[in-house]
Amino acid sequence: MKILGFNGSPRKNWNTYRLVESALSGARSKGADTELTNLYDLKFSGCLSCFSCKLKGGESYGRCAIQDELTPILLKVLDCDGLVLGSPIYLGTVSSAMKAFLERLIFPYLAYKAPPRSLFPRKIPTLAIYTMNARGEERMREMRFDAQIEINERLLAMIFGHTRTLCSFDTYQFEDYSKVVSDIFDERHKAKVREERFPLDLRRAYELGSEMVGWKDRTG
Repeated sequence: MKILGFNGSPRKNWNTYRLVESALSGARSKGADTELTNLYDLKFSGCLSCFSCKLKGGESYGRCAIQDELTPILLKVLDCDGLVLGSPIYLGTVSSAMKAFLERLIFPYLAYKAPPRSLFPRKIPTLAIYTMNARGEERMREMRFDAQIEINERLLAMIFGHTRTLCSFDTYQFEDYSKVVSDIFDERHKAKVREERFPLDLRRAYELGSEMVGWKDRTG
């Protein structure tokens, strides 16, 4: 079993990366092979609306025709058994790299049929991980961050068949708060959350990753 992980944060070894890696570690504990890609290391674009993936009888029907550094990654997705997608929430939505990746990942498999259906050849489990400054689920909903998360859940479930979501709230944002204008944040509170709550999020990511082998058994 091969699980692919994608870090949609420009920062490596920070909150989002660590959660994605923890999920992959959980999958490895059940015997899965894993691979983690930092999206910001790649030069690629989002969807260009060429619609080559929708042309009747076209060579690229059901797959993205754009040729760039994301192309071989998308080919790997065709052969994988599960996906872990991680992104920080920036201005109410996922990072620009994750947004571009999702466009290229999802749209080619979305058949413009009535009703719409998936062209992905089988069902695989997906896990979406989000990190954010919102202090909890209630604040997340007040800020309407949940709207984008719910859209992603619906699309991932429609294309790949099964998805779960993990949100990590109130994350530690800066290496040194004293160097940044950030009066709206209490560094001591953030440090406490990082010390007490973030390890629980890492543990939950590990558990969800370890369960992905079971999800594959149920959805494959």
